[in-house]
Amino acid sequence: MKLRLLVACLLLAVYAQAQNIPKSLNATLDGYEYPYPVEYFDASVEGKTYKMAYMDVAPSKKVSNPQVVMLLHGKNFFGAYWGQTIKALSENGFRVIVPDQVGFGKSEKPEIYYNFHQLAQNTHELLQQLGIKKVHVVGHSMGGMLATRFALLYPQATEKLVLENPIGLEDYRLFVPFKTMDELYQSELKRTAESIRTYHQSYYTAWNQAYDEWVQVPAAQIGHPDYPIVAKASALTYAMIYQQPVVYEFEKLKMPALVVVGQEDRTIVGKGYIKDKQKLQEHGQYPELGKRTATAIPNAKLIEIPNVGHIPHLEAVNKFNEALVKFLK
Repeated sequence: MKLRLLVACLLLAVYAQAQNIPKSLNATLDGYEYPYPVEYFDASVEGKTYKMAYMDVAPSKKVSNPQVVMLLHGKNFFGAYWGQTIKALSENGFRVIVPDQVGFGKSEKPEIYYNFHQLAQNTHELLQQLGIKKVHVVGHSMGGMLATRFALLYPQATEKLVLENPIGLEDYRLFVPFKTMDELYQSELKRTAESIRTYHQSYYTAWNQAYDEWVQVPAAQIGHPDYPIVAKASALTYAMIYQQPVVYEFEKLKMPALVVVGQEDRTIVGKGYIKDKQKLQEHGQYPELGKRTATAIPNAKLIEIPNVGHIPHLEAVNKFNEALVKFLK
């Protein structure tokens, strides 16, 4: 076990050096470069303002009044992992907005009550500041839950909705054991570079060295003095996912929608807390969950991608980008 841990850490260190990823990263990832310039918006939460990072990428070719696409990240990620998607959209004439939600990535991580309504409001206020009235909203994983909440709260601002292997297609409260905030926080404090890598490996059908970046960045935060801040924000946002389901509201979505599902995905939020093997087999079945979700949304189309796991935009880049651009156009 010690040898495996040492080898994993050495491999991560070598990859990080090749990618110019700092060995230690603070709570807001200072020193880690995103694929496009990062700007900041002052998000107002509970009477205070917090820095909310975002990328605003123009079309790579001249387009009058370009349509706008907003990409919403998953829980264990941040805006940078959308790099290839941003490039494809920009090349096809779209303006692309990619926020790091408060509590994630380069944004501040306050100890607050996290909820999807607040994150959606922050995001809408960012768009208003940028003078954007309508967007195509694309959400991956937890971003799918946020995208759903955003579309429900701001239907007039949402032209089309894309859900890429969203979580929240089930009500986790019904089969995942409840954990107190202290238990969640202690669990986050115990994370290691190897445990992060093992978890990320479950996202894909086969490992690619390019995926190591999404392991190395959070791993570099573990030894930093800011890590308790990161761990607390992660615990609080886990509770947000667990306590605030959107699965019962899909029928209220009226805009055109696309549901993209990698067929090998078996994600369950809180999977490690489930001891009943039968429940593990019954839930997280994305082939069925995708069909159920596309049926529940009145004006939805389903695209199933075989032999792909939880992150099609990283594991099946061309297929995902082609499907996304075709739907948006």
